Amino acid sequence: MVAKLIAWWNALSPAELMWLTIGLIGQVMFSARWLIQWFVTEKSRRSTMPETFWYLSLLGGLMVFAYGLHRLDPVIILGQFGVLIYARNLFFIRKEKKELDPLSGSAAPAGR
Repeated sequence: MVAKLIAWWNALSPAELMWLTIGLIGQVMFSARWLIQWFVTEKSRRSTMPETFWYLSLLGGLMVFAYGLHRLDPVIILGQFGVLIYARNLFFIRKEKKELDPLSGSAAPAGR
């Protein structure tokens, strides 16, 4: 078993090693979002979904999606449908922040 794993590892081309790294980093980011959510919830003593959760979801999902495209793996590709939802949630978060503090992002018309 170990010999097969070593042979597989040694057979990886630099490009395959790069794609494997992208896929693994994406999966780690995607999994880390739950640790962040757990930490923030424990700290605030209420169920909370921090903004960082959505960024890790989006970035990790995109990296895993890219890996799935590279591998032409329909299970991985279809499994990343949530990327659209993560992006939409971040859109709403940014929109809400601008509505609450109009000076932070878009410039308000002069005299208002």
